Amino acid sequence: MEFALTAGVLFVLVSVVRWVMASPISQALPQPHLQLAAAAVMVGAALSWALSCPWGRHSGGHLNPAVTLGLWLTGAFPGRRVLPYFAAQLTGSVAGTGLARLIWGPVVGERMAYAALQPAPACSAAAVFTAEAAATAGILTVTLLLMSRPTWPRWIPLARPAATAVALITLGTLTGGSANPARQFGPALWAHQPVYGAHLWVYLVAPLAGAVLTALVARYRAYHQGHSSRSGRVRPHGR
Repeated sequence: MEFALTAGVLFVLVSVVRWVMASPISQALPQPHLQLAAAAVMVGAALSWALSCPWGRHSGGHLNPAVTLGLWLTGAFPGRRVLPYFAAQLTGSVAGTGLARLIWGPVVGERMAYAALQPAPACSAAAVFTAEAAATAGILTVTLLLMSRPTWPRWIPLARPAATAVALITLGTLTGGSANPARQFGPALWAHQPVYGAHLWVYLVAPLAGAVLTALVARYRAYHQGHSSRSGRVRPHGR
């Protein structure tokens, strides 16, 4: 299910780039931020559907190795499933990108390099790493916050895609706003160009680092909140 859903979202993403940014439609949206906003809405809608559909509810709808890692580190996901989920998400990224190439033809590889991301020339590797880690931390924080109350998880299929769309619009012209190793993995492999391979490690490692940091902060807060509640409890006399 994780494989199929990740492949579906990557297919939609590459298709959106194909028709919004690499076709005559882009002339109607000459400003890059308008193109990013249109792409963010459509990709966010696809992600929302993936999270709310029966398969997404059954698998948890991670679709992102950073989300899987963060949930495991916070104790919300079993460790034995982490590597299988990683494998499903990354291979799903490759399959979804390849399906887009099969459906839309050579233009996917020739004009848009399979929608692989490349940072702006002014962005150093450290800046890209920091931005991608921070974006992932924000998305995972939204997810963990909504998981912290019994009635809030139902909003995750809306809130997490919205947070992803904000990251895409905010960082799109700088880093691409990936915040997901699976977002770049398949397109970069299909593009098979040095310019994408040179930055691939940043797009793979930075979201994982952001997830680790967020999970550690969440565990630290949970520990101290639990410790404070226990130490502040008034004990009855004689017990």
